[in-house]
Amino acid sequence: MLWNAKNGRVEINGSGMEYVSFGSGDKKLVILPGLSDGLATVEGKALMLAVPYRKYLKDFTVMMFSRPDPLPEGHSIRDMAEDQAAALRKLGIGTCSVLGVSQGGMIAQVLAAGHPEMVEKLVLAVSAPCVNEITRACVEKWISLAKKGDHKALMIDTAEKSYSETYLEKYRKLYPVIASIGRPKDYRRFLTNAAAILSFDASEELEKISCPTLIVAGKDDRIVGPEASYEMHERIAGSELHVYERLGHAAYEEAPDFNERVFSFLRS
Repeated sequence: MLWNAKNGRVEINGSGMEYVSFGSGDKKLVILPGLSDGLATVEGKALMLAVPYRKYLKDFTVMMFSRPDPLPEGHSIRDMAEDQAAALRKLGIGTCSVLGVSQGGMIAQVLAAGHPEMVEKLVLAVSAPCVNEITRACVEKWISLAKKGDHKALMIDTAEKSYSETYLEKYRKLYPVIASIGRPKDYRRFLTNAAAILSFDASEELEKISCPTLIVAGKDDRIVGPEASYEMHERIAGSELHVYERLGHAAYEEAPDFNERVFSFLRS
């Protein structure tokens, strides 16, 4: 079966990393999601998560990983990158392409710089090489809302900062019921993930990334800012950069050609 959707878990350093896989291709594509992974892991969602990547399924076996659960307090982006490397080794994956989205892109940068033998091609979507003033303000606000348990405000603020106005005109109709969607039992895992962003800085390591790299950004990004992608592009030799003019942080969801663009890059 082409979709071949599966759910799995790999034990790393006393914690478990949930992952899903789908597709039947010989090549491996590893996807690292953003901060939302702190609210809910990928556990049991293989078939649902496969849908946006159906174009890949003949050429690639796609694997999407969550961060460890439980996530140790004080766990850094660097720790998460080492967790990912250990998980890949344990699963017998020697070389793969990596697509990192937002915080997942931060982890992917450290992984590619520190383990170049593992990463064949790299895609960094709406990410940043370090925490900047824009990102810090967003994350500190989300931490405050999470500590208060104000899930509705957390979800609304995330949406307002991520999506284009065109998308939000439709999405705002759901705000009255959004408080009941995706609320975790507690916010400890989210808070640890968020705190890791506040201390992140891989700026001086980007020159170590030697694999072909595609950077995708939204010009109106209000979470990492548009300049972050230009900085990564400048520091990663030979990298390609594409900026969506009228989209923001959710460009990877809203742009109709995002997956076609990434797929073409991975196959080139």
